Amino acid sequence: MSEKLLRVGTTYIPVVSVEQSTEWYVNKLGAELSYQDKDKAILNFANQSIFLVKSKENQSANFYDIYGNEHFSLTFEVNGLHALEAIHREFIEKQIKVGEIEERGHTGRNFVFYDINGNKFDVWSELSPLFKEKYVYSK
Repeated sequence: MSEKLLRVGTTYIPVVSVEQSTEWYVNKLGAELSYQDKDKAILNFANQSIFLVKSKENQSANFYDIYGNEHFSLTFEVNGLHALEAIHREFIEKQIKVGEIEERGHTGRNFVFYDINGNKFDVWSELSPLFKEKYVYSK
C-alpha cells in the first residue's frame, strides 16, 4: 500500500443533548461551532473536527479494560508541564470535573477530565514531535 493514513480528522462523541453539550464545549473548552442541528453539532478545536452526536442516555466514548478500569478514548496534548498545570487550574476554575495530575511511568504528566455526558478524556504534557515541528516552532 503506497498511500498512508495521514491524520485523524474527525472524532465522534455521544451526547444526550446536542444543544447543552455544544454550549459546554464552546464555553468550557473554547471550541468553535461550525454547524448544529437537532441531532449533531460540528465543533472545531484541538486541530480537528469533533462531532457531538445525539445518542441514547448512558452512552459514552469510554471503555473498560480486562481489569474493569474505565479508559478514555482520546488524549489531548499541550506543550509542556507548565501548560498542563495551567490548563488543569483553568478547568478547575471552570468547574470541569478533573482528576489529579499524574505520573504514569512514561515521559510527561497527564490528567483526565469529563464532559457533561461523562465522556472521559486525557490531557498529556507532551506534544508529538511532528506536530511541534510543523505547527509550533515553524511560526
